[in-house]
Amino acid sequence: MHIDLHTHSTASDGTDTPAELVRNAAAAELDVVALTDHDTVRGHAEAIAALPEGLTLVTGAELSCRIDGVGLHMLAYLFDPDEPELARERELVRDDRVPRAQTMVRKLQALGVPVEWEQVARIAGDGSVGRPHIATALVELGVVRTVSDAFTPEWLANGGRAYAEKHELDPFDAIRLVKAAGGVTVFAHPLAVKRGEVVPEASIARFAAAGLDGIEVDHMDHDEPTRARLRGLAKELGLLATGSSDYHGSRKTVRLGEYTTDPEIYGEITRRATGAFPVPGAGGTRPA
Repeated sequence: MHIDLHTHSTASDGTDTPAELVRNAAAAELDVVALTDHDTVRGHAEAIAALPEGLTLVTGAELSCRIDGVGLHMLAYLFDPDEPELARERELVRDDRVPRAQTMVRKLQALGVPVEWEQVARIAGDGSVGRPHIATALVELGVVRTVSDAFTPEWLANGGRAYAEKHELDPFDAIRLVKAAGGVTVFAHPLAVKRGEVVPEASIARFAAAGLDGIEVDHMDHDEPTRARLRGLAKELGLLATGSSDYHGSRKTVRLGEYTTDPEIYGEITRRATGAFPVPGAGGTRPA
């Protein structure tokens, strides 16, 4: 089985619509794909309606969190999307995205970058606006070569010159809320140091004690020594070790299924979840 548990669509900051994403996942010969847009489940219905036979969809979201001034992302899988407390927190985060992005645009303008809010809004379309949309604007303007090049201290990385904070969950609250909604939590790219400051391993141990289920180990922003370190940490803390692409369509160079999760780990995730269940494909046509 080929299992990719971290992807994004136009419902947040990917370039594939949810329907395109599941079709592309089938074309990439994936057996399981998770749709984990930032702080939203808006793309799930479209993905399910287009889901090709032979492909299973794991519903989820990537929750924006912050602790001790450090931002982090928590992947939440197979939770009840209608659980009111978690739904309210997702809405608070989404509502803060536009003013936060507008603040970053103003900071870039003060740095001499000729970016306009209208440009960023056009790139975001109907998605939840975020830093990748602003990074794409910087690429269009020739300020940076790639979207990844914008996520540096010079520009949009955590604490960078044009960075602005938004409403974010306390990670302990995120773990509690997702668990109460019947879901499973995995700390996304925990040691992606090129994105900015990361939380110390002692914090990961505290998350594990609070009910964190796993950590994302195999990821494009982790080099081999980092993956080995994380694999050892997962074993030490009794956490599930996942792998996934963090696919954003053409906004990043990573391919669907470039990094995957072991089937036994996936099985344990589905066993723990009670808020929702993986959806087997039936609505769309699998590419030949």
